[in-house]
Amino acid sequence: MKGNLYVEIAVAFFILSGIIALAILSYHVSNLTTYSDSGQFEVTGKFDNIIGLEVRTPVKLGGMKIGTIRNIELDPSDHQAIVTMQIDNKYNRIPRDTNASVYTAGLLGDNYIHLEPGGEEDSLKQGDKFQLTQGGIILEKILQRAVDLKDKGDKEKKPPSQPSNTNPFNQGL
Repeated sequence: MKGNLYVEIAVAFFILSGIIALAILSYHVSNLTTYSDSGQFEVTGKFDNIIGLEVRTPVKLGGMKIGTIRNIELDPSDHQAIVTMQIDNKYNRIPRDTNASVYTAGLLGDNYIHLEPGGEEDSLKQGDKFQLTQGGIILEKILQRAVDLKDKGDKEKKPPSQPSNTNPFNQGL
């Protein structure tokens, strides 16, 4: 009887360890982890189209995650999205004239903010705003433009001209 108790305690400990490991894994995979506020600075940017961006979406520089989106609001005056980003303090040398764009990871991948550094000496600081932003590209619009250009090209083509009777062999007939 005493041997069964040890086995049951070991099994319970093993199951509990597995549940805790799954909880930690799901926490990290769901991108709920954030940096402490003291280790980050906030910058904002206005975008005309933020296709699929959400709070906690990554902010990347050179393909590496350097921060996350903290907040998204709509500016009622010009109907553009105001995106607030938290950037880790160890990346505090980002030039002030950096371009922020909405990118997609692959054809059907997740969207993220991509930062393209400028050449200015001054760096972004707490509360700065990106002056250069580019919204996401909508695949449907690109396809529609291609179809429209093809249709326009088809309309501009002239029908084949009718053959004329300028054949030198038919002139005496």
